[in-house]
Amino acid sequence: MSPAFQPAPGRLPAGHRVYAVGDVHGCAERLAALHRQIAADLAARPVARPLLVHLGDFVDRGPDSAGVLALLLAGPPAPGLPVVNLMGNHERTMLDALAGERAAITDWRFHGGREALASWGLDADADPAGWAEGIPLAHREFVAGLALSHAVGGYLFVHAGVRPGVKLAAQEPDDLLRIRHAFLNSEADFGAVVVHGHSPSRGPVVKANRIGIDTGAVFGRELTCLVLEADRLAFLSA
Repeated sequence: MSPAFQPAPGRLPAGHRVYAVGDVHGCAERLAALHRQIAADLAARPVARPLLVHLGDFVDRGPDSAGVLALLLAGPPAPGLPVVNLMGNHERTMLDALAGERAAITDWRFHGGREALASWGLDADADPAGWAEGIPLAHREFVAGLALSHAVGGYLFVHAGVRPGVKLAAQEPDDLLRIRHAFLNSEADFGAVVVHGHSPSRGPVVKANRIGIDTGAVFGRELTCLVLEADRLAFLSA
């Protein structure tokens, strides 16, 4: 059954389709279920240039951060489906904590890192110097290699958003990972429709200049996938 489409605020070139997945936060089972829906939709409605974008915040808070990274490392959910994985602020904090930054260690412990560490069988109250060696190298390299943004057609995909009044090419990494109110409250034309997560809402938010798809899966709500093609959009959820 085809998703229910509606007009989109941006446009993709002919033959393109993008599946964009919001904040996962350790909800591995939901991500696996959503990947199955994406694979089924692509099989039912083949397209020349498909793309899957994960918007970051794969780790923390939820029960299985390790499982989420393992799933992402296992390859695309459908043959021939390219995947772009973006960094979220939680991945940035994880990397800084594993590098020994004291402020990041504290932040990670109190903002979901306890659950993430437990998923690797690690104790958040143990010496942080031992955390890195307890996390598989493949997981650490995956997180370190995440991109900050990706552009396709009239859309820019980032984790958190962009700074209004700053050209897209000149955005600060910290804004792409963490910005909220200045971005969310802006009605400016950013130069592209920004597809983002980071700021939870009870359902997808579609505005003229942005589409928000962090629907709070880790809080017991749905994990959302935005489907973009031509000048229309739809949603999948698990």
